Formats: sequence, structure tokens, C-alpha cells
Amino acid sequence: MKGDSSLKFGTFIPPIHSIKENPTLCIERDIKLVEHMDSLGYDEAWFGEHHSAGTELFASPELMILAAHNSTRRIKLGTGVSSLPYHHPLVFADRFIQLHNMTQGRAMLGVGPGALVSDAKMMGIETTKQRDMMEEALGDILRLFNGEIVTNKTDWYELNEARLQMKPYANESIEVVTASMVSPSGPTAAGKYGTGLMSLSATAAPALNTAGTNWDIATEAAKKYGNEMHRSSWRMIGLVHVAETNEQAIKDVQFGLEEWTQYFEDVAVVPMVPEDRRSDPLSHLIESGMAAVGTPDVVINQIETLWEASQGGFGCFLITDHNWAPFEAKLKSYELIARYVFPHFNDLNSQRVSSNKWVASSQSDFKASSERATTEQIDRYNESKD
Repeated sequence: MKGDSSLKFGTFIPPIHSIKENPTLCIERDIKLVEHMDSLGYDEAWFGEHHSAGTELFASPELMILAAHNSTRRIKLGTGVSSLPYHHPLVFADRFIQLHNMTQGRAMLGVGPGALVSDAKMMGIETTKQRDMMEEALGDILRLFNGEIVTNKTDWYELNEARLQMKPYANESIEVVTASMVSPSGPTAAGKYGTGLMSLSATAAPALNTAGTNWDIATEAAKKYGNEMHRSSWRMIGLVHVAETNEQAIKDVQFGLEEWTQYFEDVAVVPMVPEDRRSDPLSHLIESGMAAVGTPDVVINQIETLWEASQGGFGCFLITDHNWAPFEAKLKSYELIARYVFPHFNDLNSQRVSSNKWVASSQSDFKASSERATTEQIDRYNESKD
């Protein structure tokens, strides 16, 4: 990819926490992570929504956004994602407008149908209907955001001359993105409603293989409905852990990788590792390209692979926050990415390199000038004594 592409960086926090830990402290650590990222110059942090299974602890990503807003300065904060079938569109839109104002425009809205079947079951929602429910709600939420008066009756909610009391903060547009996995439904919805696109598990082979195709699907849908897709609003999400050596990175992730793998096997019913590779899940994740574990160079390679698969580029790379490593090692990973990966993609050091090369190539001239100046000073001093 081009060095002047101005790629943004952030994190996607489901979150995934050990059920052995104090849940209050887990949530506090997630806020501390975002504070750390803000100090390092990261652009975005996204918080998930889940209601069961005891591991993904955010029932309200909006509360996480507000808490992080109050302890950070500039990083933008999003719902990653809000499960729209779980909410009445008017109440949801009204609360989000309030949040957008309270965060002075830093709040972003990510939407999806809901990831855990157990969440939907508790609310009596048929999983086969969730995607359609999400699209119905999204269309009306966007109309409400735009200040429209909305009347609509579906088989699960009703709006009767519904309207919002407030506008978005400072009349700014609310940034909205639609989640996508492998199927074309996410890109189609993004194009239909004119939202950004968030590609979950982008480094998994199925998602990687369909990235360019799904973008084409989104742009075709956008044209059909009179919208326009922008690659700068496309987020790619990948698994990453970085340390100062490959050996240290591999050692770090032994802390929590097994429990993370087991969670997706037993609870989230989305196996990340084939049955015949479960004795060494890390090797599979690395060899398949799903995870980048090592020095910053492995992350650079992963992003360049994603860039090529996208067939034209994207706007932001999000790190899936996974708690494979102890917290201090995780903070170090985010720091090393900011120190070494950001500059590679955002052309931060080209003038430094140019200046360094110029000085190095001119050393003989500079040395001669310095020696002449020293000789003149000595001669001048000697002459003053005579």
C-alpha cells in the first residue's frame, strides 16, 4: 500500500474476559486500555453488546463510551456493535442522540443483528429474523437521526409520528457503520442505508477471500439506493499481539489463549481452531494468517495482506481485543504498534529519513567545515595573545 494512505488505527473490544476474574475489575481495565490508547494517538475504540454467557460483559456499550469519554481527550468511541433487534428504534435513537451530545460528537454507532444465539433466545427472538429486524430498525433510526417524523408498523415495533427531541451534537452527522462477516448481507445493508462497513474477523480465510467481492456488493447496493460508499469508512478487524521479540510474544499469549479458544468452541459456537489443531491453537492461528503474533513487522505484513485483499484499500485497522496476554503485556503490545506500525503506514518519518540521509551523505563536507571553524577560532585566539 502507499505510504501516504493515512490509515487509522483502533480496537474492537467484544470484550472477552475470563470467568475466573472479578468482573468489575475487568470492565475497569477495559477503560484503562482506552485511556492508554488515547495517550498513544489511536483513533477509535469500539465496545460490544452482549447479554449472556458470562464472558462478554458489556450489556450497554453506551455506558462504556460515556465512561471512556470522561477519561480521554480525543479518541472516538463507538458501539461495536449495538444489536438493533433488542431495542425499540425510537428509544434507541433518542438515547444515542443524547450520548452524541454528551460526548460532544465523539460517539459513533456500529450496528448488527446480534451475535449470541443465547441473547436472542432469552428475548424470544427468532435468529432467522434478526438480520431483517436489524435492517428495519436501522432504516427508521437513520430517518430519526435526520430529523424526520416517522410512522411505521412492523411485526415487532410501531412508530406513530415518532420524532427526536434533539439534533446530533453541533448539527454534525453521526458516523454509522454496519457489521459484516462473510455473507453479502452486511455489505448489502451498508450500501442500502449509506453506512460505513466493519468487517469482523477480517483475517479469517473466508472473510479475507471475499473482502473485495463484498466491497463490490456494497458499492452496487449503494448505487441502487442513491448512496455512495467510501473506503475511508471501511474498518478491517484482525487478531494481533506484539512484543519486542517473536519468542516473547508467543510466551505472552499462553496466558489466556486456551480459555479464549474454548469460549468460541463451547459458548459462542464459532470454532476458531479445527479439531485436529486444538493441541496447538496458536500455530494454527499464525499459520492460517488469522493472527499476527510476534514483532511489529508481523502486524505490518498482516495489514498489507488485508490491503491487497480489499482490492483498493480501507480506512481503519482495528485490533480485536482478546486478553490473550497479561494486561501489562497487552498495554505494551498496543504501545509497540503505535511506535512502529503507525509510522510505516502513515508516512510519519519520511522527512526524518531524508534529513538523516542528507546529513550522513554530507559528513565529509560538514567535518571539513567544522575543522576549518575550529582552526580559525584557535588562530584568532593565538593572534589576540600576540
